[in-house]
Amino acid sequence: MTDDLGATLRREYEDGATIADLKSRHGLTYHRARVLLLAAGTTLRKNGPPSVVPASRSMVIAYEAGMSIPEVAESFGCTYSMMRRKLLAAGITPRRKGRRLD
Repeated sequence: MTDDLGATLRREYEDGATIADLKSRHGLTYHRARVLLLAAGTTLRKNGPPSVVPASRSMVIAYEAGMSIPEVAESFGCTYSMMRRKLLAAGITPRRKGRRLD
């Protein structure tokens, strides 16, 4: 279970969550969350505001296939604003509001 939790924490951390976010989300202490991240091979960010990690290829594909940003965000367990920042960091050109591909 610890390996699965470590992998989950790593994935969420690499998607932009902070250690403080992870500890709250998973009911851990800050120290325990950090230890699990390190054990999972995570390279920790420097202190300060988190930088935006660009969207993964599957996120970009989902958006380019016609899903809206809120739909992509929900499907990947992210907030709208975080998903929008990720997609922009990945280089997508956002569609105008209300413009959905079908």
